[in-house]
Amino acid sequence: MSFLNRVLATTAAGVIGLLPAAAPALAQQAPQQGTEYAPTMLVLDASGSMLAPDPSGGTKMDAAKNAVRSFVTAAPSAAKVGLTAYGTSTGSSDAEKAAGCQDVKVLHPAETIDKPALTAASDQIVPSGYTPIGASLRTAAAALPPAGPRSIVLVSDGLDTCAPPDPCDVARELSAQGAEIVVHAIGFGVDDPSRAQLTCIAQTTGGTYTDAADGKTLEQVLPRVSAVALRTYAATGTPITGASGYRDAPVATPGQYLDVLDRKKPQYYAVDVPDGGTAYFTGTISFPRKDDSLSSNDRLELRVYGADGQDCHTQEQELGTRTGDGVALTVGSVWTGAAEPGSGSSETDKCRGGGRYYFALEWALASANAPARLPVELSVGVEPAVTDPGPAAGQAGVEFTAPTSPAAAVVGGGSFNVAADLPGSGRYSDTVQRGEFVFYRVKLDWGQGLSYRVRFAQTPERGSEYTSNIATSLYNPYRAEIDSDTMAYTGTEQVLPTFDPAISTAPIRYLNREASDSRYADQAVAGWYYIAVKLSPTEKVAPVPIELEVDIAGEPEPGPTYAGNTASDDTFGGDSKPLASGDSSDQPDGTAEGISTVVGIAVGVVAVVLIVAVALVVLLMRRRTR
Repeated sequence: MSFLNRVLATTAAGVIGLLPAAAPALAQQAPQQGTEYAPTMLVLDASGSMLAPDPSGGTKMDAAKNAVRSFVTAAPSAAKVGLTAYGTSTGSSDAEKAAGCQDVKVLHPAETIDKPALTAASDQIVPSGYTPIGASLRTAAAALPPAGPRSIVLVSDGLDTCAPPDPCDVARELSAQGAEIVVHAIGFGVDDPSRAQLTCIAQTTGGTYTDAADGKTLEQVLPRVSAVALRTYAATGTPITGASGYRDAPVATPGQYLDVLDRKKPQYYAVDVPDGGTAYFTGTISFPRKDDSLSSNDRLELRVYGADGQDCHTQEQELGTRTGDGVALTVGSVWTGAAEPGSGSSETDKCRGGGRYYFALEWALASANAPARLPVELSVGVEPAVTDPGPAAGQAGVEFTAPTSPAAAVVGGGSFNVAADLPGSGRYSDTVQRGEFVFYRVKLDWGQGLSYRVRFAQTPERGSEYTSNIATSLYNPYRAEIDSDTMAYTGTEQVLPTFDPAISTAPIRYLNREASDSRYADQAVAGWYYIAVKLSPTEKVAPVPIELEVDIAGEPEPGPTYAGNTASDDTFGGDSKPLASGDSSDQPDGTAEGISTVVGIAVGVVAVVLIVAVALVVLLMRRRTR
């Protein structure tokens, strides 16, 4: 059994520029169950320069407060958002510099959002002092939870005036913590040196930099950038610590686990597989965004060992190119050795039949700009032996029928764990920021098949400076990639897949794993199937509305009968999503305060469409050896 191995080749071109002030239309979001948000700290510049007039009226500080008010009004009620400001307690004279460079205050903690309190804290800011950006980043990071994905959104109108600490050095301190703290920076009417400094801060931590020329633009940009911060990848799972050898490997039962993976250091985990059963083991790493992603190539490897550490000569490799674009890379193994009969060879039989097997996961190739260690999610599944496999294998993908219902607004999640539920056939709309990798999920019963396509809307921002790689991938319940497509996007409407009506599965059946057409072998487990949509970063930032057209074909049919009448939902440890916070109530409401209000944007269609199709090469660089 094998995975369909594809790696997305990505591209980004352009120069730093001003984001056009096109007014967004806000969309209302229906309730989205289970969405998790990264605790986020807004850091506002309240230095004396913020008293300067804003081109759109009032002072720059007035504009910043209006932007905060717009974001808070639209923020999901489950978000955890705090507010920090610098420059509020001193003047900007030379005599006040020592105190002014320590003048950073947390005005509101990053707790479940209290909208009136957060708005009141912002409204009370009076700008007057210095610009200690480096110190403010340290303060903001210290005020966030000590672990897990966290974000900082920094709004500044100029250079740090207090170094040391140098803001880029502080960003490198935060980056050393792996992918857990990401800084997104907004330059509010800044010059080139300030833009370069803010870009360094953002890119060093895997965040984004955005220009806002005036208050009107800032009022549009801040909610969008904050939405990206809230939708960061959330690595979750039951804590586990892999061992350096098989003898000390922790035993993992079906479920999801969280560990930390060091470069080029294999870690071993044990899984008990019943006679005749199948084991699923997958590792997922989300790489932080970096500015030099062209040189970011990373590879994960997974090997299987049997009794007494016997090498079972099964190796999976997944190579990710341009992982610095924020790629989530998965590697997995479907181990069927427990269903193999004994051969009479003492060595061979250590990898056959029921028993304890060991999975060794290694970050075998690490790009030079990647952190020394990163969180890794482990998905473990154990499927018992079958007494009746059910209907015969599917012979073809299901046919796509384009849905005609009105588009429903959804908010994709930043990871597999918080993928947005798509409840059935239909059209779903979202807005994706440059540099985002967004996830959705569809539940397929036995006998049902999925087909879908993604439409990237035309935007006012078009041309080579806005060129992004767009991509979509379909994953099965154990995160094996089934299919993918990718191409260039320059602001004109594009649809993925490019050459087929849709990306499709066959009807989901147990015997697909033995299908004569190997393309359907990884479509043999009922459950959640994941759709990922990617828009690679560019230096000019502009959001892109997307629409997913989803078609679920076929009626549910009887699936396999497992030994002991075990339910198929138990294969991966149950059917629920892991939650980063452990609070199942963390979800946005169904009003205009839903998250799509933050990121929704309806773009006027230009009458004359310039079609620029730039073909990209999809690199097929994953291998499996036995």
